[in-house]
Amino acid sequence: MNWQQACELPYYGGADLGATWSPAQTVFKLWAPTASAVELQLFATGTDQEPGAAGLAEHTMQPAGDGVWSVTVPGNLNGVYYLYQLHFPDGHTAAVVDPYARAAGANGQRGMVIDLDAAQPDDWAEDRRPSIPAHARAVWEVHVADFSADEHSGVPEAWRGKYMGFVPEDTTLDGDGEHPTCLNYLKRLGVTHVQLQPIFDFATVDETRPGGYNWGYDPLNYNVPEGSFSTDAFHGEVRVRECRAMIQALHRAGLGVIMDVVYNHTYHTDSWLERTVPGYWNRRWANGNMTNGSGCGDDLASERPMVRKYLVDSVLYWAREYHIDGFRFDLMALEDVDTMNAIRAALDALPGGQEILMYGEPWTGGGTNLEGGARPSDKRALDALSDRIGFFCDDTRDAVKGNVFDAANAGYVNGAPQCGYDVLHAVAAWRSGARGFRPRQAMQVVQYVSAHDNFTLWDKLAAVARRGDYDAADSDLLGQNRMAVGICLTCQGMPFFQAGEEFGRTKYGDHNSYQGPLSTNRLDWRRACRPEFAALTSFYRGMLAIRRAYPRLAGAYGEQEPFILALPGWLIGFVPETEGNDPVGQLVVYYNPERTRQWVSLPSGTWRRLCDGTHAGTTPFGPLCRDALELEPRSVTILVAE
Repeated sequence: MNWQQACELPYYGGADLGATWSPAQTVFKLWAPTASAVELQLFATGTDQEPGAAGLAEHTMQPAGDGVWSVTVPGNLNGVYYLYQLHFPDGHTAAVVDPYARAAGANGQRGMVIDLDAAQPDDWAEDRRPSIPAHARAVWEVHVADFSADEHSGVPEAWRGKYMGFVPEDTTLDGDGEHPTCLNYLKRLGVTHVQLQPIFDFATVDETRPGGYNWGYDPLNYNVPEGSFSTDAFHGEVRVRECRAMIQALHRAGLGVIMDVVYNHTYHTDSWLERTVPGYWNRRWANGNMTNGSGCGDDLASERPMVRKYLVDSVLYWAREYHIDGFRFDLMALEDVDTMNAIRAALDALPGGQEILMYGEPWTGGGTNLEGGARPSDKRALDALSDRIGFFCDDTRDAVKGNVFDAANAGYVNGAPQCGYDVLHAVAAWRSGARGFRPRQAMQVVQYVSAHDNFTLWDKLAAVARRGDYDAADSDLLGQNRMAVGICLTCQGMPFFQAGEEFGRTKYGDHNSYQGPLSTNRLDWRRACRPEFAALTSFYRGMLAIRRAYPRLAGAYGEQEPFILALPGWLIGFVPETEGNDPVGQLVVYYNPERTRQWVSLPSGTWRRLCDGTHAGTTPFGPLCRDALELEPRSVTILVAE
């Protein structure tokens, strides 16, 4: 199906696709304009291997206009499973899980009719998104299983590695009552948002057996929570209730929840979407082969009208029914600009929707074939994207600690001080246009040095330093780690961290642990409690507190770019707030990437340290400073005016 043929298919603008439940009846609607007939099949269970498995009924669906097939089934169908059976003019048939299904059975092979109000944790109606000022935002990325799977986490065994692992508020290491873990740890750290790696239903983990693992970038059912994270994958309402309970617990702790969404591709070539309207949903090359710009599956053609509608509808569903606070778009450049802007506009129209975050990766994993003049949502499209759609800045990431694709490549903090040119531009959130892109506001820039992809920060620092013992609390690596976060948290933009980065998280050199094992991926709560790494965590906590206390560091409210101080060599110094060319701010910040102490001249005034490369916090410490200051090796130093 080419672009013209796709655009000639009827468009359906209604908000009622899927199974709309009520106590008296359920209305089923499916957009399948090229089908010649459709039947609805009802089942007692989500699989044929369960006790009580049986086919319940079959209903012929009728054309309802604009390519939609519909049937109304009387009675209370809550908890009944279903499939669509489609027939096409060429004689082939296809069994399809409803693309708009809101719940599913084990492994997502049948949709489930659900009363969403009955699948709520206690007090869900009172759950509210926390109000978090823009300058204070700091994101912590974690996989649901990684968070609590450690046997030392203090989480009840049945909840480890599950949605419910986020619910206990007072867990400690092995229950010792002294060393906080999981949510108890997280709410003390100082981050404001938790970004969850994919939580919608993905394909490659067998939900009926324990021990499976995947990061989740293999989407199956976009509007259904993943079943392997629930305590019961066989009853579709359980995953819905427990996913909401996780979000509720994070909200109760004052933390926003960001959902990592994979709307750029389908994992299977023969996906439910492609079965429903063959040739429509995925992009293709001229020879008819599907494009694979993600390297993980087949690209969704977001520029086609009903694909765009599907993505908008799905995001709105998660925002409304799960109270999601933000969306991180995997390989966002595979989505077109108009679709991203449509999602932003739809979120903005929700009550409080303008506070819901949107950002993504402004790159692809390979080539694709956008049609109809559509533009990819990469850094070259910042002029057309809403200025409230952010992007991960790989330029900052690589400048600080080295290129992610070359294990030995160093950055500013670990042996290549010449990368200071890029760090200098990162300080001002790249608004100079130095790399060929120009954000329209600082908070579009997600400033980070590590994420789930590639090496953990600790492992990257170890690789550059040629350290083979990942468990050792190496003093050089600790200093480099502190400097990396010090830069990240003093650059304008929104800071982002990989979970455990703050206690030297290691995967023992595995740079792509997407299939596990869990023993490699899980957060090691004993490591977090070791004194040397607990001190690193304390530094992160102090830097985050400084960030909250001094809003000008973030550049969140349209501030000017920092005033840059002239310093020798590869040292960088700046004043976050300026008026013309005269420093008038409360803070001054210095970076010293050298292995030795360095002296710098100070702006006029009297200053005291908030951070000296080892300690950080909002309480000034040390002697008063005037005229000149000695900087610690490989350090970030922050001074506050007295």
